[in-house]
Amino acid sequence: MKEVGVKWYSPGRIIVYAVLVIMTFLSLFPFYWMLVIGSNHTSAINKFPPAMVPGGSFIENAQKVFSNIDFFAAIGNSVIASTAITVTVLFFSSLSGFAFAKLHFKGRKFWFLFVLATMMVPAQLGIIPQYMIMSKLGWINSLNAVVIPSMVSAFGVFWMRQYISATIPDELIDAGRIDGCSNFRLYWSITLPSIRPALATLGLITFMGVWNDFLWPLVVLKERSVQTIQIALRTLNGAYYTDYAMILNGTFLATLPILIVFLLFSKQFIAGLTEGSIK
Repeated sequence: MKEVGVKWYSPGRIIVYAVLVIMTFLSLFPFYWMLVIGSNHTSAINKFPPAMVPGGSFIENAQKVFSNIDFFAAIGNSVIASTAITVTVLFFSSLSGFAFAKLHFKGRKFWFLFVLATMMVPAQLGIIPQYMIMSKLGWINSLNAVVIPSMVSAFGVFWMRQYISATIPDELIDAGRIDGCSNFRLYWSITLPSIRPALATLGLITFMGVWNDFLWPLVVLKERSVQTIQIALRTLNGAYYTDYAMILNGTFLATLPILIVFLLFSKQFIAGLTEGSIK
């Protein structure tokens, strides 16, 4: 009797792999196109057919980027802001998520719904009052104006609350209380080590979001010395002439740190997204 199974060359698998290959190509092509244009001259964009292989002008275009903006200072500002916000969001969101998931206090459901309701308010509506507050505090042209308002994330609280509720059994918390653990000890010693995949996922999403943020840093960071990389790249646009090769070269260089961070934490990121489906 033949063993019944799905062959690797079955039509279903061929379709799945074909779709995955196409989606991978569509995801990677923009980065490849930035490399192609960033290593050629701007005239290569107007050719038909356009240049499809990297050229030999990458270093030349990179030198133009470095001469027009303080690239490494902007990268440093983005690293500081992204890292600080990511660390604080992970701490406060996981702490709040633990409280909403495992602690019983008056008004718990109301305050959790209130946190969720804040996610429905467009961020653009808070720019003016938030700018007025930063101005009163004297934080305009300071990274404090970028970091402090973003130290807590409503999505992060929701994400951690749901993950902790599904992952940490109540019996484990009760056992910790019997052993004399305080609420913070329950969070730090029992809950935190068990939610590393969720922390990695939230951390990666937060880091990428802050790194790519443009609107709020554009409002509060005017001086070049404190600008993040996205604001600095904006100044590469000329008034009368746009050097697309230089701009895409700078954009490609600014994208590399995100790719490195994603490659370092991709395993934890995938685990955090898929763990709930296999439990």
